[in-house]
Amino acid sequence: MRNLAASLGFGSVQIDRESAMINLLFFGRLGDLAKDAPTCIASLEPDTTPLGIRQMMKADHPELSKALSEPQVLVSVNKMIVKWDQPLFEGDELAFLPPVTGG
Repeated sequence: MRNLAASLGFGSVQIDRESAMINLLFFGRLGDLAKDAPTCIASLEPDTTPLGIRQMMKADHPELSKALSEPQVLVSVNKMIVKWDQPLFEGDELAFLPPVTGG
């Protein structure tokens, strides 16, 4: 089964259910900025949120972190748009969505 990222031409790392990692997806220009960013995160603290993940990237990926901080960027967990303070759990899929335009 192809996932949304693959169908849009973006690669992704699938969730490894045995080690229960969080799968990170970056779309649009965020995907370009995330070339060297991790695509999954292993051990999470109990209170990890998308905002926390963004903060973790700040030191090693400042340009990506800055782009993720733009107010128009949305975040989804398990294909549902959520707020940046949404708690994350092992096995979740976290996607960062850039602003889109069109008509």
